[in-house]
Amino acid sequence: MEAAVEKIIQMQGYKLHVIKTDKFKTNTIVWRMKAPLTKEDVTKRALLPHVLQSNTANHPTTAGLRSYLDDLYGATLFVDLAKKGEYHIMSFYVEMANEKFLSDPTPLLKKGLELLSEILTNPNVKGNGFDPQTVEMEKRTLKQRIQSIYDDKMRYSNARLIEEMCKDEPYALQVNGNAEDVDAITPENLYEYYQKAFAEDELDLYVIGDVNEAEVKSILSGLLQFADRTPKKITVGEYQRDSDVKEIKEQQNVKQGKLNIGYRTNIVYGDPDYFALQVFNGIFGGFSHSKLFINVREKASLAYYAASRLESHKGIMMVMSGIDNKNYDQAVGIIKDQLEAMKKGDFTDQEFEQTKAVIQNQILETVDTARGLLEILYHNVVAGTKIDVETWLQEMQKTTREEIIEVANKIKMDTIYFLTGMEAGN
Repeated sequence: MEAAVEKIIQMQGYKLHVIKTDKFKTNTIVWRMKAPLTKEDVTKRALLPHVLQSNTANHPTTAGLRSYLDDLYGATLFVDLAKKGEYHIMSFYVEMANEKFLSDPTPLLKKGLELLSEILTNPNVKGNGFDPQTVEMEKRTLKQRIQSIYDDKMRYSNARLIEEMCKDEPYALQVNGNAEDVDAITPENLYEYYQKAFAEDELDLYVIGDVNEAEVKSILSGLLQFADRTPKKITVGEYQRDSDVKEIKEQQNVKQGKLNIGYRTNIVYGDPDYFALQVFNGIFGGFSHSKLFINVREKASLAYYAASRLESHKGIMMVMSGIDNKNYDQAVGIIKDQLEAMKKGDFTDQEFEQTKAVIQNQILETVDTARGLLEILYHNVVAGTKIDVETWLQEMQKTTREEIIEVANKIKMDTIYFLTGMEAGN
């Protein structure tokens, strides 16, 4: 596999990551800001990127800014928020055609970097705060985004599991913040937070495409400069909880019960047994050939869906399944049995090899897109490690049956959350 090489250059207050590849006809520019999750800041932080991408000092209306993007051969701009471990990450994406493939000599990459710089450093400010109209509009939209989680019962039950399981841990906070904190945000206090974030966050800029590293560096040194900082690091704590599994049942008017179970894996990205954990999850519940899917959904016909997924930077695994309310005990029992089977090494060589092959394909597909490649590389920033895609694939392939069993025996069930219909008894 021809791996794209990541060059990391220390710039003024941020790191520049240049990934030169001729695989894409577009250039992708991504600005990321990482800070510890805190209750005080999470809602402002969820609002901030949306306000910044709405308009700028030079493009004071959203329509004007979007029209300028159209002029850049239909460049796209969007923002995103994520939670990785105990960190809250804001992302700003600009994607555009690579001018090498155009007959027009417009320096699109330069214009794209200039636009990103403007969005980040030259916002639409009135007095001591952001443009009030923009803030009000984005506050309404943020409330809708928070509400949408409650309306989607699958996402809601997953969020509730995490709230219960990680009580008193920053990870319990929602990526979009809290609805009750939105009204208190003003153009002034949001602008104050903006200044704080740009002074303290860990800042990374990714440029992915068929680009010239020296040219990118030269453009940026004249555009983006920030104060040096030592980003705040969070050490993944050992959260001591009593050994009893927490069980929460919540009643709502739902036809299909949502059963979500949280486990502590005690393994995070960068740990030596992280790759074995990935293979474990694939056999256990990650794919359609996995034990959960086959035993809970296919054989016992108990679930509409049944799968597991890892939160690599937090060291937790979540099992999600949709079941009839009356099948709760039986479904929990079968899910417990699948973990016990893994602990005993009760899985076939075929399951083992098939899982490795599916994971390999998944990774290769992921790095086939600029955004997917970025996600894999950014794990290293969050974890403070340096694992390239090649290493990832090699280590995963080297995983042994014994290592899978060892990983399975580290995993502890922590919390069971069940969203059940009104007619079901407690």
